[in-house]
Amino acid sequence: MSQLKGCFNVDRGNFQLSVDFSLPDKGVTAFFGPSGSGKTTCLRAIAGLERLPEGYFSIGDQVWQDESRNIFVPANQREIGYVFQEASLFPHLNVAENLQFGFVRLPKDKQKVLPESVIELLNIGPLLNRPPASLSGGERQRVAIARALLRSPRLLLMDEPLSALDSRLKSEILPYLENLHHELSIPIIYVSHSPMEVARLADYIVILKQGGIHCEGPLKDIMVDPQFATQFGDGASTLFEGFVSAQRDDLITEVTTEKSTVLRLTRRPFEVNAPIRCRIYASDVSLCTEKPSQSSILNIYPGQVFRIDPGDHEGEFIVTVILNNDQRLLAQISGYSLNKLQLKAGCSVWAQVKSVAVL
Repeated sequence: MSQLKGCFNVDRGNFQLSVDFSLPDKGVTAFFGPSGSGKTTCLRAIAGLERLPEGYFSIGDQVWQDESRNIFVPANQREIGYVFQEASLFPHLNVAENLQFGFVRLPKDKQKVLPESVIELLNIGPLLNRPPASLSGGERQRVAIARALLRSPRLLLMDEPLSALDSRLKSEILPYLENLHHELSIPIIYVSHSPMEVARLADYIVILKQGGIHCEGPLKDIMVDPQFATQFGDGASTLFEGFVSAQRDDLITEVTTEKSTVLRLTRRPFEVNAPIRCRIYASDVSLCTEKPSQSSILNIYPGQVFRIDPGDHEGEFIVTVILNNDQRLLAQISGYSLNKLQLKAGCSVWAQVKSVAVL
């Protein structure tokens, strides 16, 4: 399988970067970590905006940088789209003219992404005759994303594209980013320090810390690994992907995950068979050693304790439970409860899921 391969090293006194990665050439890869961890530097190096010493980057069989062979393809010759934190549109051109600016400069045989498809995908048809100054922040970013896509890139780079938007505008634009993911075959590298954005959009994740790679792998695997589960800053959790399998008459929405776990949610406005991604926080999962006979909890599953790890705080533990269909689920419990229930690896338990976040 074709991959994106990179290796960058830099020492700027108070900032060091040393990374070596191989990324999938499809879906969304998130570069995640705190400010100053090297996310944007990596992105700029991939784009060719910075030429780092000892640098290497290739996409498939195309080598864009290899300092050992003195290869460096300039940024304007790399087949990339780049979306910055602030949408930089030409103020003297309307939206349609902004979109055409880069597109018409591509050779005909390179025009693989067409304006009509991008305009429909990002729902910017009503904006075409408007000047950039009249657009909201969310509208500006949608236009900036469309313009980047019209370069027909082999790779789309997005540097915290939602960081300048308030929560309302973020909610407005996130569905369009999901559409990019599902409708286009262009790999995306998405830089963010927002756990919510990463959990909602990413397939693969690279967590950076202090200029190095702390861990990388498929998002679902990293999130459920107790070594890394708390790295997201908003609590350990389990990610479920599946589809809406039923809209029941009693106002319950059923979601069937890829491992056939059925999640029951209070009614959500989704079509049956619609793809869906859910996140269950470990703090919203309680454990029992006997099946509850009377409970208001909608989601109760039998399972077995796989491992027990210390949590982020003293007296707190993260319990990995394997459900009967081999689905992993994290539960956060106190040391008091751990001792009271006498939990250890191999114990049979019942997991009660108190809340499910739909992403």
